Amino acid sequence: MKPTAVRARRGVLGVVVGLAAGLAFGAGGTIVKPLFSEGWTPGAAVFGRLLVAAVVLAIPALLAVRLDLRPLLRAWRLVLAYAVLAVAGVQLAFYASIERIPVSIALLIEYLAPVALLLVAWARSRHTPHRVVLIGAALAVGGLVLVIGPTGSGALDPVGLVLAAVAMIGVAFYYVVGDRTPAGVPPVTLAWSGFVIGALALGLAGLVGILPMHASFGEVDYFGLRAPWWAPLVTVGVVSTAFAYVAGITSIRLLGTRVASFLGLSEVIFAGIVGWIVLGEAIAPLGLLGAALILGGIVLVRFEPAAAAPLLEPVPTTEPIATVPDAEHRQAEPSVAAPILPDTSR
Repeated sequence: MKPTAVRARRGVLGVVVGLAAGLAFGAGGTIVKPLFSEGWTPGAAVFGRLLVAAVVLAIPALLAVRLDLRPLLRAWRLVLAYAVLAVAGVQLAFYASIERIPVSIALLIEYLAPVALLLVAWARSRHTPHRVVLIGAALAVGGLVLVIGPTGSGALDPVGLVLAAVAMIGVAFYYVVGDRTPAGVPPVTLAWSGFVIGALALGLAGLVGILPMHASFGEVDYFGLRAPWWAPLVTVGVVSTAFAYVAGITSIRLLGTRVASFLGLSEVIFAGIVGWIVLGEAIAPLGLLGAALILGGIVLVRFEPAAAAPLLEPVPTTEPIATVPDAEHRQAEPSVAAPILPDTSR
């Protein structure tokens, strides 16, 4: 198969997997909402979903590395940072931020991660991104503002803004690590290790009292029915955590950090669609326009024109250089005339 066809197939697969991850992530808020309504704290909900995801992925993750954890141990610093920042840190920082600032503002800051990555790459490489990428980024951010619809008046809590920025950094780190996973560590194993370490860290924080944890174990309202407490917890752990993270990392490997990060903005669109279907929260016309702008921005970033290959410099041609035959050769072939060279001994 030609390299161009292979790249095209990888691109299509990456987009499909990335959209699936966006749908799974976007549905997480609607799925876990019944637990919050019954008095669950954010710490307890995050700990529960990470614990479920760690249990579900344990066997696939270990089989993927043939029970050899040495690649993870060799990259323990990166794995630890991934677990703290990209897994547990993102969710905790976001949940803590919305206790101080409006949810829409926190979402807007968190989902600026693709733009932050673009600016960092611009600053590091000192190479201006293609104008198609810049236009796509502007469209995506404009659409994000319309979909989320940031509202609120008065001064914003600086601590809440900092926490939302921490969540944004965690999202950006998630995309960076997904594109630079340690050698010998499959996506499912990387995600699983993040869940295990994240759950252990949160559990320890809850035991010592640093992180408030409260949970109730009765029935909850779930998709219009009364269901046991573990139904939404297992669903959010399997779908919106285990599957979403593995699919997201796979998409990043197929598409690269930039395209996958902008594709991740589809999570906002899917969150609105799921909320509309499940909770009856209709999407306003401006929200639909914003969704169209986000999709348009993603398309522009995805189809960034390839850099033109540098032109090859012409290779100068030279005439054959005549050589002076040695004395024996001149005697053997007297008919060959030797060129007259200037005497440079003087």
